[in-house]
Amino acid sequence: MKQYDELAFAASEVLRTLINDPEMLFVAEAHDALSAALAERAGFKALWASGLTISTSLGYRDANEASWTEVADAVERMRSRAVVPILVDGDTGFGNFNNVRLFSKRLLARGAAGICIEDKLFPKMNSFVGDNHPLAEIDEFCGRIKASKDATAGGLVLVARIEALIAGHGLQEALRRAHAYADAGADAILIHSRKSEATEILSFTSEWNNRLPVVIVPTKYYATPTEKFRQAGISTVIWANHGLRASLAAMENVYRQIHKEQSLLTIEPGVAGLEKIFEIFDYGELDIAERRYLQATPMAAE
Repeated sequence: MKQYDELAFAASEVLRTLINDPEMLFVAEAHDALSAALAERAGFKALWASGLTISTSLGYRDANEASWTEVADAVERMRSRAVVPILVDGDTGFGNFNNVRLFSKRLLARGAAGICIEDKLFPKMNSFVGDNHPLAEIDEFCGRIKASKDATAGGLVLVARIEALIAGHGLQEALRRAHAYADAGADAILIHSRKSEATEILSFTSEWNNRLPVVIVPTKYYATPTEKFRQAGISTVIWANHGLRASLAAMENVYRQIHKEQSLLTIEPGVAGLEKIFEIFDYGELDIAERRYLQATPMAAE
């Protein structure tokens, strides 16, 4: 595995430790270098490279329209500005076991710490859109898990995402799949739901009894008190799309106001100054480097 960056392996060990720590981990969505830098500066110990928000930022729908190479490129840009580990939303793995292992190797090479793959068929649709969410056969999906682990020598934390509740199959099917995925080598289980309350999530955690760490994405059941997640023994909570949604709302409002007023006078006090950009991307370092490397040297005498 010498071709892989040792820093990527170090990041995966950090993520593994965080997910298995008794203290609940909160992970923030990021989709590019700027959002990754901002989330890290806010204090988050890990990032979620969201399939939805990466796709949206690239102009695609969250329906496997972005290619796995485009997702890997986005992760590399995020890694260039964030030190904390990145868990990548790998959708279905972009196909069968072979696609999964190719994608996993590319992610490890780009500095990802973990990959989350879901047990749906490729191409998938965002879990909150429509009712057509066909699931993969359990044995086939277990093959994807094993392929990812083998291809990276365990260098990526693998989170197996269960979509049984999304597809309407109920708690027992979700548990059946979770145990199979644990047997196949998953490091953690993400149980997903689109209900507005967390009853089925909490039922799952009660039956699961923490065989592996449980990861949740409370996008729809956001009103559930976080303390309930702690009491249920949930390992990790992913705030999965809020950075992009916040920026979308802010940009839309600013664009509308500028278009309406044909002026920046009322806009400027409410937006970040250019100095903030210069600070985040460390323009000062470039100035220091220029003085070091571009010093004028006297021309030789003729």
